[in-house]
Amino acid sequence: MKNKAVFLDRDGVINEIIYHQEIGIIDSPFTVEQFKLLPNVGEAINKFHELGFKVIIVSNQPGIAKNHFTMKVFEEIRNKMKKELMKTNSYVDAEYYCFHHPEAKLKEYRKKCNCRKPKPGMLLKAAEEHDIDLINSWMIGDGLTDIQAGTNAGCKTILIGRMKCDLCHIMEDIGVKPEFITPNLYKASLIIEKEVR
Repeated sequence: MKNKAVFLDRDGVINEIIYHQEIGIIDSPFTVEQFKLLPNVGEAINKFHELGFKVIIVSNQPGIAKNHFTMKVFEEIRNKMKKELMKTNSYVDAEYYCFHHPEAKLKEYRKKCNCRKPKPGMLLKAAEEHDIDLINSWMIGDGLTDIQAGTNAGCKTILIGRMKCDLCHIMEDIGVKPEFITPNLYKASLIIEKEVR
């Protein structure tokens, strides 16, 4: 029997997104110190595991391509995430990252790839490598590209955030709609629990 998974975007779902005042953008953490887990994330991940799901991160990470931080810093942030999750005895089963960006400052990362969400490449690769039934899996993210990637892969989707009118119009324009919208990952875990029980 195939596995089922909950695919998670990282920034804004697992950890806080950061306002980088010096360049005026809201983005991923650029330093280890900026990385902070959001409340109850470990509990949510534990609930997914209890419900029989693998938990897999699928995240666009163009920060290296944009020269915001190095691969060394990225790995240090990953290690911090794992250590923080261990405090609640939680863990992720696998991680998939897309480092590409079509306008990357670093030439080796400048490409149009199949892994960058909204394309479903990371989910499809994870499904192949972990024998996952995508139809019985979920994609949870805080952006419409996450919802599109999940839909494109055949998963059910949950958007983390609050419904804003401009978001409604964009979703209508691009023809994408999550099954649910919820304010955080823990509430998403309760939705999935209700759906599968």
